[in-house]
Amino acid sequence: MAAASASAPGVSPRLLGGRQAQARRNDAMIRAAARDVFLSDPRAPISSVADKAGVGISALYRRYPSKEELLQTLCADGLRRHVELAEHALAPGLDPWEAFAGFLTGMVEADVHSLTVHLAGTFTPTPELRELAAQANVLTERVVEQTKAAKAVRPDLEVNDLPMLLEELSAIRVDDVERTTALRRRYLALLLDALRPGATSALPAPAPADAELGERWATS
Repeated sequence: MAAASASAPGVSPRLLGGRQAQARRNDAMIRAAARDVFLSDPRAPISSVADKAGVGISALYRRYPSKEELLQTLCADGLRRHVELAEHALAPGLDPWEAFAGFLTGMVEADVHSLTVHLAGTFTPTPELRELAAQANVLTERVVEQTKAAKAVRPDLEVNDLPMLLEELSAIRVDDVERTTALRRRYLALLLDALRPGATSALPAPAPADAELGERWATS
């Protein structure tokens, strides 16, 4: 018996492949536009995303039936990148400090924290997002433990300090994208120096508790 065709009846594989490629391009444009729009104003209407992406609102709604789903997708993108960066930092054979610094640098360069905390409270987290967040938290804790075990970071650093530090860096934003990147790199360099071992003064307050970090995810 001949194998069944994977293509839709009456549609050539070339045409189907072209449509799929165009759909992927549209999706990439929509996500990139959504990042720009919602990081500037999380409460902007979804029509602003369609305008910036240069696609019709109907095309956007075919891919993302609601603004809520689009925001959830953006947050998931950020959390998956967070997981990737942490897993890389935990790869065997890396210098502990270089792995730790590379993890923070990757988070800042990819603007991961803006895609998670900046959008927190503007949508309802899904079970998938909660699972990704838990995975990211566990891996980040392992990165910090690995670095502290090697005495490559100041001993009073706690894992819950990192979200606050990254949030400060993600708040650096000016109209010029290249200048924003340069300023974030400048202050990341200062931050990394402050995190090295041998600090001359103790931190004046404890790290934030889990509840203090989690309360920002409550939807308004």
